[in-house]
Amino acid sequence: MSSEEPPRPGEDGRVGLAAAEPLPAPAEPNAQNKDDDSESVGTVVVAGLANLVIAAAKLVAGLLSGSAAMLSEAAHSIADTVTEVFLYVALRRGNKPADEEHPFGYGKESFVWAFIAALFTFIGGAGFSIYHGVTTIIKGEDSGEYWLSYVVLAVAFVAEGTSFLRARRQVAGESARWGVSQLRFLRVTSDTTVKAVYFEDSAALIGVLLAAAGLGLAQVTGSEVWDGVASIAIGALLLVVAGILAHSNISLLVGRAVPRRMHRQIADELAGLDVVTAVPTLLTMQLGPGDVLVAAKVDFDDEITGADVEQASDEAERRLRGIYPSIRYVFLDPTRGTAGRNHRDGGADV
Repeated sequence: MSSEEPPRPGEDGRVGLAAAEPLPAPAEPNAQNKDDDSESVGTVVVAGLANLVIAAAKLVAGLLSGSAAMLSEAAHSIADTVTEVFLYVALRRGNKPADEEHPFGYGKESFVWAFIAALFTFIGGAGFSIYHGVTTIIKGEDSGEYWLSYVVLAVAFVAEGTSFLRARRQVAGESARWGVSQLRFLRVTSDTTVKAVYFEDSAALIGVLLAAAGLGLAQVTGSEVWDGVASIAIGALLLVVAGILAHSNISLLVGRAVPRRMHRQIADELAGLDVVTAVPTLLTMQLGPGDVLVAAKVDFDDEITGADVEQASDEAERRLRGIYPSIRYVFLDPTRGTAGRNHRDGGADV
């Protein structure tokens, strides 16, 4: 017989990943998280369908008119459509449950797909728009029938506006729930899908206006240079959006901490436990959209028992998840510290 002792299960007999499951959080926040996931999927699907229809209309108008701005807008919408597909995959793949091979879940995979989506916008949309704009300025291609382009742009503006309003409504609701401005929510959120849709729809509306301005100036002045300039401007706009989204996803992939305000509140809650003397080290990481890991070195009162430490650890998890349901795991490491010296100044400065 082997002399190696089997792992010792907890009181409920569970070992491994099953024993690491967090304590139950309040039912209402969990239900809210599921609603958020459904709303994000709906936002991505609506945006994808709108972009697909708009891309086809812009492409036809661009080919018939020969307008560089219209073809750039078609490339813009095609890039957005493919991006929505990547974002949909990000939502589905990122929501896979944890297993022994990926004990912290697959949340970071959503950041990978969102980063790929940003790269596609950078290469597919911006690259084509800038190239075609430069070509139009050099060759002076005729924009053809203007009225068809105007009609398509008007329809596109309405469709993109509808998608944008849905994304804006979701951002407004979630920012109000967290008690922050919409701009700050977009900066700190780990929900890369709604952030991507919001920025891409905003860029799409601005792109439509740029294309219309370029066509209008080309028609009034008789110079196709304006059409090319509009195409380059659309490409530059896509470069900015792709850069913002890529930077955000890279930060999350590397392992970004929670925002500083949330970090301080977590530190204060841990330090506020009766048996805790200090929290000298507090580390946090975004595991995925809506999933946070908390790890801390905690100085417990020297007079308490091991059972008291276990009870305090459970209480800490309940408290933290009661305030922030997105906290998935809480790991506390008993360590020596100095009374009153708490790690409150960590977190992401976003």
